[in-house]
Amino acid sequence: MAETKRRDRVVLQGNEACAIGALAAGVDFFAGYPITPSSEIAELMSLCQPLAGGRFIQMEDEIASMAAVIGASLAGSRAMTATSGPGFSLMQENLGFAAIAEVPCLIVNVQRAGPSTGLPTQPAQMDVQQTRWGTHGDHSIIALAPSTVLECFTLTVECVSLAEEYRTPTVLLMDEIVGHMRESVALPAPGSYRVASRPTPESGLPGYCPYAECESGVSPLAAYGGEYRFHVTGLTHDRHGFPTMVDEEVDRKIRWIVGKIEDRADELASYEEFMVDDCDALLFAYGSTARVAKSSVRALRDEGVRAGLLRARTIWPFSRTRLQELAPQVRLVVVPEMNLGQLVLEVERAVCGRAPVLPLGRVDGHLFEPEEISEFVLKEVRR
Repeated sequence: MAETKRRDRVVLQGNEACAIGALAAGVDFFAGYPITPSSEIAELMSLCQPLAGGRFIQMEDEIASMAAVIGASLAGSRAMTATSGPGFSLMQENLGFAAIAEVPCLIVNVQRAGPSTGLPTQPAQMDVQQTRWGTHGDHSIIALAPSTVLECFTLTVECVSLAEEYRTPTVLLMDEIVGHMRESVALPAPGSYRVASRPTPESGLPGYCPYAECESGVSPLAAYGGEYRFHVTGLTHDRHGFPTMVDEEVDRKIRWIVGKIEDRADELASYEEFMVDDCDALLFAYGSTARVAKSSVRALRDEGVRAGLLRARTIWPFSRTRLQELAPQVRLVVVPEMNLGQLVLEVERAVCGRAPVLPLGRVDGHLFEPEEISEFVLKEVRR
C-alpha cells in the first residue's frame, strides 16, 4: 500500500503542474512567446500539446499570441497562452477584444517585479489591478490565484472551465514563487474534477444569433467554420454581432458582459479559512504570501494573539460577503502583498470602516518572512 502511494505522487514545479492541468482540461491550442518566469509552461506545452493532438505555436510577440488564441477559440478550440508582466501588458488590447466579443480563453500570468522589465527572475504581486483594469472600458474578468503546486493544476482546470462556461477570458494569476517552487503532489484522477464546456447552439436553427440574451446569462457560441456564419467585432455590437450605436443596445451589451460575472461574485468566490472563527486579528492574503501568512498566524497564536487567515483563491470578481461577515468581530485586518497596496483597496471597501485595514507591502523582489508579518501585527495589536 505504501509503495502504491509513493508511485501516485510526483514532484512537480508549479509551472509544470499548470501545463498538465491545461492538458487535463482539454486545452488543444497554445500560442505564446517565452518570458521569465513563465517559460516552462510554454516549453512543456510545446512538447506535450502535439502528442495530445493539439497545436502549439510560438508567436512573434505577445500581441500576436493573444490574437491567435482568440482566433483558435472562435474556431472551437480550448485555447490559452502564458506570460508575465511585460507580456501581459502587451496583451491588454486583445484581452479587451475577447471580453467584449465574449471569447473564452485562458491567460496565465506568472508575475514578476516591475514596472517595465523590472526584476525578471524575482517574485511580485504587482499585476492584480492590471488584471482587473488593464484593458480599457467597462468589462469584467475572472482571475484565480494558486498558492500551492497542486492548485496550479486544479485552478488551471477551473480557469479553463470558467472561461468556457461563461464565455469570457480568465486569468490564472500566479507569482514567481508559486510558478517555480516544487512540491510532492498527488494529482486528481481523471474524471474526479469538473471540466465544463461552452454552451453551443442547437443544429438547424433558422436564425442563430451569437449574442442573443438567454436565461442562463451566457449565449451559445458556434464554432467558426461550422454550421453557422456569424460576425465578430471589437465594436459594441447587437445580438447578431454587428456594430451598433443604438443607445439601448449599447447599454444592454456592456451591462451583459459585466453582469454575467459580477452578479455571480459570491458564487464564484473561493476562500481558504484558517483559524478565523475566534480571531480578532485577521490576515487577508493570496498566492505565495498566504503561505507565509499562515506561518505568521501560528506564531501570533503562540504570542497570545488570536490571529486568523482568510486566503483568497478567487481574486476577481472580488466577493465582499465573507469579509463583511468577519469584520465586526476583528480589531484589525492586515493585508500583506508583494506590492504597495492593490487588493487591500478592495478589502477596505468590503470592511467599510468596521475595522482598521492596514497594508503591508514588500517590493524588493523577495518573499515575506513569517516574522516580518507577525511582528507588524504584534506592533499594531499592542498600540
